Amino acid sequence: MTSDAREWEPVITGPDGSGGLTVGRAAALVGVSVKTLHHWDAIGLVRPNGRTWAGYRVYSGDDVARIHRVLVYRELGLPLAEIGRIIDDQGVDARDHLRRQRALLVERISRLRKMVGAVDRMLGASSTGMSLTPEEQVEIFGDDWQPAWVGEAEDRWGDSAQWTQYVERSGEMSPEDWKTIAAETGALNADSAAAQRAGVMPGSAEANVLAERHRALMSRYFDCTHSMHACIGRMFVADPRFAAHYDAVEPGLAVWLRDTIYANAQAHGVDPETASWR
Repeated sequence: MTSDAREWEPVITGPDGSGGLTVGRAAALVGVSVKTLHHWDAIGLVRPNGRTWAGYRVYSGDDVARIHRVLVYRELGLPLAEIGRIIDDQGVDARDHLRRQRALLVERISRLRKMVGAVDRMLGASSTGMSLTPEEQVEIFGDDWQPAWVGEAEDRWGDSAQWTQYVERSGEMSPEDWKTIAAETGALNADSAAAQRAGVMPGSAEANVLAERHRALMSRYFDCTHSMHACIGRMFVADPRFAAHYDAVEPGLAVWLRDTIYANAQAHGVDPETASWR
C-alpha cells in the first residue's frame, strides 16, 4: 500500500470502540489539504494522538475540534504561532475560546459590512463617479443645476489625474455627504456676496480667506493647486453659464470671485493670467 493510500484509509475503530480519521479523511472533512495537516502536525499545532492498526496516526474527535478552532482563528488573520498560544492557554476553557472567537468574528463581520457598503456605493456610481440620480442632483444642488454638466466636465478633464481623484472620492460620498457639500457651497457663496457688497477688495486678507475656503471646497473632489484654482476662477467669467449662476447670487459676483481667486493665487507665486492645469 502506498503512503497516499495509507493517508486515505477508512475510519479506524480500536478495541475500545473509539474512532479516528486518517489524515486524508480528516483533511477532506475540514476542507484543508493533507499537506496542511502534515505541517500543523510538524509544528505541534494539531498533533493527532490516535494510531491505525498499522501504526499511522489518526485524528480523534477532539483533534478535529482543535482543527476547527485553528481554522477560525486563521480565518481571522492570526499567525499560526499565536493561534497555538491561544488554544494551549490553560487558563481558557472551551467556552471561553468560543466567546473569544465569536467576538472576533462579530468585529470582522462589522468591518466586512462597511467594506460591502463602500463597494456598493462604488458600484452605484456612474463613470463620472457621482452616485446620485439626476433627480437627487437637482434636489441637492438646486433647480438651476444641470446634470449634464458632470458629463461635460468628464469630456474636458477625463484624462487627468484630478478626474481620477474626483471619481474615487465622489463615488464614496453618500447623499448626506453631498448635502453637506451643497450647504457649504451655499454658505460660501453667501459670504462672498456679502463681502463684495461690503466693498472687500480682492487681495485683501478677508478676500484671501474666502479664496482659500473655495479652494478647500474644490479639494474635496481633487487636490486643487493654486494654479488649478486660477484656471477655475478664469472659467467663472469665461463660461456664460458659470457667470450667470454667480451673478444670479449677486450681480458682478463672477468677476469678483475670479479676481479674488487670481489675487490669492498671485500671493502664492502663481501668475493667474498664464496659470495652467497643474
